[in-house]
This record gives sequence, C-alpha cells and structure tokens, in this order.
Amino acid sequence: MNTITQLSSRREFLRQSALLAGSAIVSANAFGNIQIGKKTKVIVIGGGFAGLAAAYALRKKNVDVTVIESRNRLGGRVFSHVIDPVQNLTVELGAEWVGNSHTRIRELCDEFKLELLNNQFDTHLIYKNQYSKTTDWDFSDDWKGKFKVLLKQYQTMTDQDKLHLDQMDWWRYLVNNGCEGKDLILRELLDSTDFGESIRHVSAFIALATFAESSEKNEMDLKIKNGNAQLAKKLAEQIGQENIFTGHKVTKIEQKENVIVHCENGKTFEADKLICAIPTFAIKNIQWEPGMPDEKTRALNELQYARINKNALLFNKRFWEAENFDMITDQVPHYFYHATKNQPSAKGVLISYTIGEKAELIANQNDEWRKEMIHQTLNPFFGDVRGMLQSQANYYWGTDNISQGAYAMYGINQWHTTRPALQKPFLHTHFAGEHLADWQGFMEGALVSGETAALEVIGA
Repeated sequence: MNTITQLSSRREFLRQSALLAGSAIVSANAFGNIQIGKKTKVIVIGGGFAGLAAAYALRKKNVDVTVIESRNRLGGRVFSHVIDPVQNLTVELGAEWVGNSHTRIRELCDEFKLELLNNQFDTHLIYKNQYSKTTDWDFSDDWKGKFKVLLKQYQTMTDQDKLHLDQMDWWRYLVNNGCEGKDLILRELLDSTDFGESIRHVSAFIALATFAESSEKNEMDLKIKNGNAQLAKKLAEQIGQENIFTGHKVTKIEQKENVIVHCENGKTFEADKLICAIPTFAIKNIQWEPGMPDEKTRALNELQYARINKNALLFNKRFWEAENFDMITDQVPHYFYHATKNQPSAKGVLISYTIGEKAELIANQNDEWRKEMIHQTLNPFFGDVRGMLQSQANYYWGTDNISQGAYAMYGINQWHTTRPALQKPFLHTHFAGEHLADWQGFMEGALVSGETAALEVIGA
C-alpha cells in the first residue's frame, strides 16, 4: 500500500480518497457495476447521521433505499435527552457541537429550517485546589509563543513530515517541543477532552492537524435548537418512515450476485448494494459471507474508540451565573460545561464530561456517589450545591453495546494505514461513519462520510 497520500490537509486527503474510490467503482467491481436502466436498490445499515445522510442522498437520486437500525431510535451517537419535560430543557448525552467550519451540517440545518444556537464557552479552571476565572489563568507566554510556531510550521509540512509525525504520540511531541510543567499538565487536561483518552495514546499528527485546521474554539461553536436529534428527525422524514426499520439487529451479510442482510428477528432484506454506516465494533459482530479481507479485519481490530462518560446534573439554580461557563479541573469530574445555554429557565444543567479511566470509574458508581464527587470538587469555590441538585442523567459510551466507545481515536501510525483499509469497499459494500471522517467525533464528519459513500454507490 502506498501510504504517502497525505495532501495539504486531512480534508483534502479525504476528498481525493473519495474521488479515487468513486473512480474505482465506475471502472471495476468484483461483481460488476449497477446495470443502466435498472432501478438501484441499496440497504443502509445504521440509523446514525452517517447512515441517514447516505440514505437521504440516495433518495434524492431516486434510489430505492432501506435503512436498518439496531437501536429503537434514530441518531446513533447523537442522543438528545429531555432532562426536564416541564421546562423543556434538553441536553446532549452524545454528540454536542457544530463547528463554524462545518459547512455540510450547517447547509442541512438551513435546508430544514433548524436554528443553530451559539454554544461557545469561556473556560474557568480548578488546578491544585485553586479556582481561577476565565480571565485569571493562561498558558505561559513562552509556551504560547512556541505553540504558535508549531501551528504555523504545520502549514508547510511535507507528506514525509506528516508521516513521521504520525509515528509519535501527542504528549511526547509536546515535550520534545518545549512544553513542560504546568503548561504540559494543562495541555493534557484540555486536549484529552478533544480526543477522549490520554494524549499519550493519540497520534501527534492527528492532534496537531486538529488544532491547526480547526476554528478558534476547536469547532466547539454551535448546537441545534431543541436538540441535535432534530436533524435525524428531519432526515428520516425525507427518507420516509416506511423505508426505515429500527430495532433490527443485523447478524449476517451475504454478498453474491447481490446483498442479503439477515436480522436477529428473522427478517431478511435484499439489495444491489450496501452501505455499512456503523462503528467498527458493530461491523466485527456481523457474520460476513464471504469473510472480509485480512487487511480490513486487522484494521477493524486495531482502531480504538474513546471512553467518555457524560453526567448531566440538573440544578434548580444556575449558580455558575455565566451562560458561557465551562471549567476544566484536575479532579475526577474533569470537565464541566453549561449544557442548557440559551434555554430560558431558572434551572440549568452542568455536564461533567470525563474520559478514559475517569469515565469508567464514574460510570460504575451510583447517583449518590456522583453527587458527593461533584460536591467535593465544587464546594470549596461554589458552596454546597447538593441541595440544588434535582436529578441526574448519566451515559457511559465505553460500554455502549453497539459502539463500545464515543468516537474513533486514531493512535500512533494509524491515519495513513488503518484508516484507508477501513474505507476501502468490500464487494458490494461501501463504508461510512465518523471513523472515516476528516475529524473524529463530530456530526459533520459522519454526514460527509455518508454522502461520500452514497456517491461511491451510484458511481457519481
């Protein structure tokens, strides 16, 4: 495999990959291309944003499409939850942010008349049991200058430079470039919230590219009014509810002259082509006949997903006062943010967002334990807030029975090897999902990957 494929940015790399994949499908396919004049039938496995975007794109091309989803709801890892039905307060237990540079999801929101609300925050800090407001802490001037140089240097890196960078973890890269002491600790606390695990496990290329190519707030800019799942609802309406089957877990896929999909409930579906828009863990749990190539099987086994726990805390008073409040801490709750910003009410929700081993620890405890943990962190600076806490909603993605994690995390030396193997079509099947996106963990990437797979299928 030729791994020197990285272009000016990850987005350009993926755009070219999609074009190449599309060209390959037009020119050759193991079982031949779709017959001209014959109405194409396509099955999409996965009712998350990648699968829904693929199905919507196909419907617009008059393709007969069926969506099969194992959950009893649509949206996948987009999981909007009404935590207070009386006040109609909605929080996201899954995907949260729409970035300013996320053009496709913003176009779809415009198309479906969905309002985007500002979801930017100014970060407070608890470090070594000292509380600092957003204007009272920062990185050292020395490190800010060094980091600015690194971001600028990324713009002129060669393909070979980026391949070399991909062979190192982000923590080591920071240390090698002069990040130390408190600056290094703060970078690890902040950056781990972006990648969902310790930065000692994240590719330095992935991390540097993320910070060099993203918006000022690292794409933490907007959210959809009344919940991000509103977009899933709009896409489903366009696809047609009669073409969507929830609660159907796929157990076996046969690929011969066509595709036959078998579900756990005994139902089967047949089509000309298949788009598999589910996480790698779920792909592995399907029996494929014939079996997948060794290269793809290895890639499915290699990719890790971030362990993230979101603990939504409904308080009867917004004691943090600032609507744009978030806070990073060096304690167990890790990161707090105001999850009901722009939702009028005296009540409000803070989400405690934790990653890795912290996430697993918190997920294994009960609500009373979590309340005391939050009290321990907040009490010295905000007073005893336990009496204001009305309810909690907790979701741990690390044990989600479909994804086994929140989003894909590319480790050392995986972007140019594991990712292309996962993207490659297999017989009649094409693949989509946030793990194949330019950036992991965003709804934008899931949508674009789904639309890319749809283009591959129809040979556009």
